[in-house]
Amino acid sequence: MNTTNRLGCLTGTGFVAALITLFVLVGVAFASGSQMFSAGELNAQPGETMGGVTSHADIKECKTCHSAPWERATMADRCLECHTEIASQMLNTAELHGSIVQKSPSIACRDCHQDHRGANAELTNLGENVFPHEALGFSLNEHQRKESGAPITCDDCHGEDVTTFVSDSCQTCHSEMDVAFAQAHLLSFGSDCIACHDGVDRFDDFNHNAYPFKLEGGHANVACTECHLDARSIADMQSAPQSCYSCHYQDDEHNGDYGQECENCHNPSNWEDAQFDHERFAVSNSCVTCHAEPQEHAGQFGTDCASCHTTTAWEPASYNGTHTFPIQHGDGDGSCQTCHPNSLTTYTCYGCHEHNQVNIAAEHLEEGISDYQNCIECHSDGREHEGGDD
Repeated sequence: MNTTNRLGCLTGTGFVAALITLFVLVGVAFASGSQMFSAGELNAQPGETMGGVTSHADIKECKTCHSAPWERATMADRCLECHTEIASQMLNTAELHGSIVQKSPSIACRDCHQDHRGANAELTNLGENVFPHEALGFSLNEHQRKESGAPITCDDCHGEDVTTFVSDSCQTCHSEMDVAFAQAHLLSFGSDCIACHDGVDRFDDFNHNAYPFKLEGGHANVACTECHLDARSIADMQSAPQSCYSCHYQDDEHNGDYGQECENCHNPSNWEDAQFDHERFAVSNSCVTCHAEPQEHAGQFGTDCASCHTTTAWEPASYNGTHTFPIQHGDGDGSCQTCHPNSLTTYTCYGCHEHNQVNIAAEHLEEGISDYQNCIECHSDGREHEGGDD
């Protein structure tokens, strides 16, 4: 009795049976056009011509997309042979696919772009993958839930196509939060919200004083649109003029005579509290170059203003010219108006010496003085006349 037990598959009969089965399977595969190995129908949505086809459904050979296990090329390599524009993006981290390669190098094309799911199925499906919004300049940290508390989904911002952004999606959600603010903001800065906002509300607590143009004094409560009128992007915001004259030129009482550097004299805390510094201006030393001769001088003192006035304070002035009567006369305050109340061409002593004009006139007539009001003709040194003050 033969007690040796042999596996049936290792017998000659087993080998013959295996070969017959293999030939049958190969024959069926050829007869079915390789359909028995297909994972499903390829996408048939037409697009641009790439690799000689306009849709995946036009691809007839599996090896066009699938690489054999023993080949060095991967399936992603096969994708990039047709999608050359994506290959270019992957070399630039500022582009969508370039940022994905940098931030998530383990993600392959097929992880987001799946086929064999039907002729009309979408080719983009993230599945369990999280799209790297931050890498493209928009964070979802502050965009997790709507005002109602419901979670924000991809459809809320992208609609049916995740490759596009619905332009009014921001307005729709933010109007639910504050419709008045949303409408006013839309009118002031336009509807392209992501041109300025990155999802983390960086302008909510914007500190303008951290930048060269500080909002101090009268600028503290100025509305953004006063300086950033019709701004539609970050570049527009940054291009706002920062010089005083660019905003205040219509209020220039100097008519441009002092240039456009208003800050040389003025400050934003109090515009009227100006401090004029002559050393800042390369002008003539002659005062009348900038200051017209005052009418009260009546042309009597010439143009050498500095002989009486100083740049520290225009008043009081110190008269250093020739004078026929003592300036510090009696108990007078020495001001020009004491003796010249109307103009410098006329003078009077009667503002201080209230004489009885009838008696004074009679006395002077007796002495042969007809012009009794021309006091300095006789009293040029300021001494009182012998007749007293009556």
